Amino acid sequence: MLTAFARAFKTPDLRKKLLFTLGIVVIYRLGAHIPIPGVDYTSVQTCMDQASSSTGLFGLVNMFSGGALLQITVFALGIMPYITASIILQLLTVVIPRLEALKKEGQAGTAKITQYTRYLTVALAILQGTGLVATARTGALFQGCSAASQIVPDQSIFITITMVITMTAGTCVMMWLGELITDRGIGNGMSILMFISIAATFPSALWSIKKQGSLADGWIEFGTVILVGLVMVGLVVFVEQAQRRIPVQYAKRMIGRRSYGGTSTYIPLKVNQAGVIPVIFASSLLYIPALVAQFAGGDSSWKLWIDDHLTKGNHPIYIVTYFLLIVFFAFFYVAISFNPEEVADNMKKYGGFIPGIRAGRPTAEYLSYVLNRITWPGSLYLGLIALVPTMALVGFGANQNFPFGGTSILIIVGVGLETVKQIESQLQQRNYEGFLR
Repeated sequence: MLTAFARAFKTPDLRKKLLFTLGIVVIYRLGAHIPIPGVDYTSVQTCMDQASSSTGLFGLVNMFSGGALLQITVFALGIMPYITASIILQLLTVVIPRLEALKKEGQAGTAKITQYTRYLTVALAILQGTGLVATARTGALFQGCSAASQIVPDQSIFITITMVITMTAGTCVMMWLGELITDRGIGNGMSILMFISIAATFPSALWSIKKQGSLADGWIEFGTVILVGLVMVGLVVFVEQAQRRIPVQYAKRMIGRRSYGGTSTYIPLKVNQAGVIPVIFASSLLYIPALVAQFAGGDSSWKLWIDDHLTKGNHPIYIVTYFLLIVFFAFFYVAISFNPEEVADNMKKYGGFIPGIRAGRPTAEYLSYVLNRITWPGSLYLGLIALVPTMALVGFGANQNFPFGGTSILIIVGVGLETVKQIESQLQQRNYEGFLR
């Protein structure tokens, strides 16, 4: 693998792409540490030290921003508005016929949908930026910190609007940087930025576990977490690469004196067909009642119930609800992203069939049957992986920002595998051995 890295940097155009990607990553990490106007950076750092564990409500967004959310920097919103906009557009494509027609138009339609995604990203960035500024002004961003109310000392309308515009502009710059990586670098730009954001939080999270440990100055807990992380990475790689291959045979056709078709191929159905999206859906849905309760005044019974049951990650009701939501969204997303009827019609149109299964409706029913059976273990796997931080919190009192688990490990492994495959394909084009054997 190290030899392959050396060969990649010896190839001029590939070296240029890798260095360009690294340069964009450096710019992105610099922007994640530049405070926005109107924020008292000293108070932010004081609260970061005092209330580092009370970030459960904003943990997902903070993870996607590489820790920039709680520091209220230019890139505080991270890549989350773009992710949310992409998911919403993907869901609306199934519901709105106009978007579905655009998707079938090829490159021109995809470019139009991408433009709609950008507009929706800006709108969501304004909305989330306003919410973040309002939360910071009330001092609710850091619960239990004495300096939380001093984070935004000047609460005038002009400063508030400036803060929201700055964070929205930061989101637009991140979108542009991601598209630059996609066009001129290696890998998918948004995925690379997401990978960097999550990986940037690993060192501090691991070191905090070491400092909180009591066995051999925390080194035993630190080593245990590293070992668990390696095992989980191996498990995630194994499941993410697992697939059920449905054999497809294409009949021979005689056109003139030439024979066409007669080839054999397969339809790869992944065990985790939905990816990490069900975890993001479930996390976002569970944050809604917690946010409503946080901004609601008074101490009503429903607010106290939500605070006790849906904001504490180690409560049984939270754990069960989170797990069931992940399973539900896994089936829901697979149902809207893979259409067995459409696949069966395309196979029938081009003379393909599954051996032993009649073309048309029986093929669609068979594909639905197989897809439902492999989605069950995939959804259960997603639910268990997502609950690893909660298990760590309950088991040995680790910080709830446990690095190896949930959304973080799924995204890290998925993006890592995809990027390595792209570098591998670039090397194979030049007759090099590459990463994978």
